[in-house]
Amino acid sequence: MSENNIKSLLQQLRQALHEGGTVDEETLAMARTLDKEISSFIASAEDVNSPVLDDAIALEARFAVNLPVAEKVIRELIDSLGRIGI
Repeated sequence: MSENNIKSLLQQLRQALHEGGTVDEETLAMARTLDKEISSFIASAEDVNSPVLDDAIALEARFAVNLPVAEKVIRELIDSLGRIGI
């Protein structure tokens, strides 16, 4: 999966969170951090010890109960990151 597809999934995640109703501030902060980490990783592609995948998995668990659309998007994002070697 290309970088453009990952960027598209990040945009879908932002939209799902915005439209998903009440999301606690800690989860929003985690999502913002993940967004920045992925963007930074894509830009540099150098940090092999990046916590991006672990952070994405943690968010998936948070979304599972209350944000099914965001959970679906983050699962696709996790799969895509795995395909590019993160």
